[in-house]
Amino acid sequence: MIRSALGIWGLENLFGGDFRGVIDVVRRADALGVDQVVMTDHVVMGERTDRYPYGTFPLPPEAPWFEPLLSLAAMASVTSRIRLSTSVLIAPLRPAALLAKQAATLDRLSGGRLDLGVGTGWQREEYEASGIPFARRAERLVDQLRACQALWRDSPAHFSSETVRLNGIHCRPAPVQAGGVPLWFGLAASEVNCRRIAELGVGWIPIAQDPKEIARGVSALRRAFEKAGRDPAELLVRAQLPLCTGSAGRPDLDATLAGLESTVAAGVTHIEVLPVLFCRRAADLDACLLRIARLRE
Repeated sequence: MIRSALGIWGLENLFGGDFRGVIDVVRRADALGVDQVVMTDHVVMGERTDRYPYGTFPLPPEAPWFEPLLSLAAMASVTSRIRLSTSVLIAPLRPAALLAKQAATLDRLSGGRLDLGVGTGWQREEYEASGIPFARRAERLVDQLRACQALWRDSPAHFSSETVRLNGIHCRPAPVQAGGVPLWFGLAASEVNCRRIAELGVGWIPIAQDPKEIARGVSALRRAFEKAGRDPAELLVRAQLPLCTGSAGRPDLDATLAGLESTVAAGVTHIEVLPVLFCRRAADLDACLLRIARLRE
């Protein structure tokens, strides 16, 4: 069964920049049966957005980025069933022990509804401003997440790597979810990344929207799951549909949703829709939320 995901990127713009309006939208999505809410991350933004490797960066450097874990905690307080996800949290910008504590606390507050989508980001300035080396950030991410899983599992926890050392460390409360907070990875499906995801994660968040490209990544990940002794059917994949426009040249939700079948056939389990692409006014949101909630049908 396909699951629905509400991407809230940019949604505050429909409320004059007031993020509290987004909290009400998520409350409504929860009531309608949307499966997951998704929030992206930037701690800071440098001036060189022209270095964005995936095309034209959609916002100016001074645009606001609300902190995801704090924001998801606010959403947890007004919802009861919708899962709360980051996509993606630039995890290496947070110390491992702090991230483990924040994620476990949010999982507790939400009754076990956190999905932690993680990645390394693309912006050198963001690392420099945070006092974190930009080089070898992928290795730093893996060390961090292994440490988090040790802290969630063991008390006291012991872990040693090049970048993280834990020697008899207690970090409680533990997450509600058995095995710790589920980890989703926003990384390219290279051979080494597939091994990392198969070791540590439950899901993949491709930046690509082309079903053929997604299918290649899903195949590689399923092979990695098999090699790791895991059932390939366990792999979760969240992706957006290829964006289609209507006759007026604006993004068209009906035309975009027409691509659902090929994206699901590629191995996607969660379809993420960004209402800000399709809604001109806050008054348009409820109809869009209804469409998102009915994706599972």
